[in-house]
Amino acid sequence: MIERFIQELPEKALHLGTRIVLSAIVLFIGVQLIKVVRRLVKKSLERGSADQGVIQFIDSFLKFSLYVVLLITIASGFGLDAASILALLGSAGVAIGLAIQGSLANFVGGVLILMLKPFKVGDYIKEDTNGNEGTVISIELFYTKLTTVDNRVIVLPNGTLANSSLTNVTACDSRRLDLKVGISYDADIRQAKEVLQKVLEEDEGVLKAKEHFVYVDELAESSVNLGIRCWFSMDGYWQGKWRLTENVKYALDEAGIGIPYPQMDLHLAGRKKGKTKKMLKN
Repeated sequence: MIERFIQELPEKALHLGTRIVLSAIVLFIGVQLIKVVRRLVKKSLERGSADQGVIQFIDSFLKFSLYVVLLITIASGFGLDAASILALLGSAGVAIGLAIQGSLANFVGGVLILMLKPFKVGDYIKEDTNGNEGTVISIELFYTKLTTVDNRVIVLPNGTLANSSLTNVTACDSRRLDLKVGISYDADIRQAKEVLQKVLEEDEGVLKAKEHFVYVDELAESSVNLGIRCWFSMDGYWQGKWRLTENVKYALDEAGIGIPYPQMDLHLAGRKKGKTKKMLKN
């Protein structure tokens, strides 16, 4: 037996080496074909004006499926029957399903996100379960990626996003701004409203076609709180908010209208004749 094994060893080694070389060639060609197919499908979807999230999801699914087919093809080259492999996978489907139920939930979640479209690539969302928020940069097979304002990347499971509440901040073209400003009780409310209304009218970023006005919001302990309501385009919201807040302060200063700070009056009575009253302001 040993002598026969030694005699057949060169032939078996040559046969095995040939299979390895052919498998390497098939792997190389298969990888290149997969890239070509993915590129063609992606360009076709882009020409059809498909949503970017749909394109990314289909690309991920296509990549996963084609690589599985390629690996089964290579395994068949080493004598493994493809039908037997599929039958084995089918018989082990229950065990595999239990083992990867989280991944399956994420896959189904990704499908639901693409079908129902609660958000798309480029939207700014706030996920309520764990408080994550950021701009959506990709919707992939199992996960969705966000970038935060400080350039961090957050990876969220699609299953979590599909089964929890979230806020899509940029779903609309415009966003309302509600700004609160406190003025002194000694100030003229009508004058203050006119000053703030003028700031709104002069700001180029305020959408004049939508409601924009100033109102008395609250009679607080140490100030009269005025409310400013206006609308900005989604792209110009934060710049408009910061600019408007700064211009409000300048306008009130020029009009001589004070913005009070919280204060407390403390009265102290002495034990001797007479009383001493001190006022401390915080």
